Amino acid sequence: MNALRNAVRQGLRRGWTEFEQSLRSPQDQAFYVFTALITLSVLWVNRDDEVGDTGLMYPTFALPSILGALLTFGVVIGPAYSLAMEREDGTLLRHKALPQGMPGYVTGQLTYHSLSLVPSLLVVLVPSLLLFDGVMHGGVAGWVTVVGLIVLGLFATLPWGIVLGSVVPGVQKVGTWGMLPVLVLITISGIFVPVQTMWGWVQAVAQVFPVYWIGLGMRSAFLPPEAVTAELGDSWRTGPMVLVLLAWTVAGLLLAPRVLRRMARRQSGSDVEAAREAALQWIK
Repeated sequence: MNALRNAVRQGLRRGWTEFEQSLRSPQDQAFYVFTALITLSVLWVNRDDEVGDTGLMYPTFALPSILGALLTFGVVIGPAYSLAMEREDGTLLRHKALPQGMPGYVTGQLTYHSLSLVPSLLVVLVPSLLLFDGVMHGGVAGWVTVVGLIVLGLFATLPWGIVLGSVVPGVQKVGTWGMLPVLVLITISGIFVPVQTMWGWVQAVAQVFPVYWIGLGMRSAFLPPEAVTAELGDSWRTGPMVLVLLAWTVAGLLLAPRVLRRMARRQSGSDVEAAREAALQWIK
């Protein structure tokens, strides 16, 4: 038990250290700036466009949904890339050799990617509050809802990033195995246009996955009550939203440790060497 507690503490410190390094990294800073510029440019160009008959300007409607999409994308693709990369460079193998090394490793991953979500959202949210009027209509209750939804959204999606990173053949495949499907889900989940404008079967598929419900929850926190008429069933469906996200949370927390342990058991030095050789061939 002492070894486990020590491993968890080490993981927390590792996650915090990696987060601090990320904030100082020019590459990561450029990524945050690029994300903010692209998002804010889209909102600014469409700032005078009304969404359907809702009376809402596009930035007001789209911003909360975009924040939900950034959450989903970041905490699924980020851990998947990290796990696939550290599986190939031997980091995972070194942790596996330590007492309680895997719980410490997972703790570090969870800490780092949870913390990294904060600047990813703030670089878009803070300028939007300054540039656009009427972004947050929910007041204090709305902000509390946003924080709670971010926490629930993390639990519902982050374990699936670990699952993806555990099963993907290599880091080069994360794009086709993970990034592309997530982008498709974001496209059909009412993030940029109301989901009602899509075919019925597309709406049904979107409602199976967390990204739709996270976007819906964000809109319920940010938008005025009358905006609910733009949603399916003229309702924020808070109850179903919580249940769906909890279902994905439970499924992910049950599956992720099993998949990760299975992958770790199969990891060996020869696998790391083969991955390095494959990476060199890919670069060539």
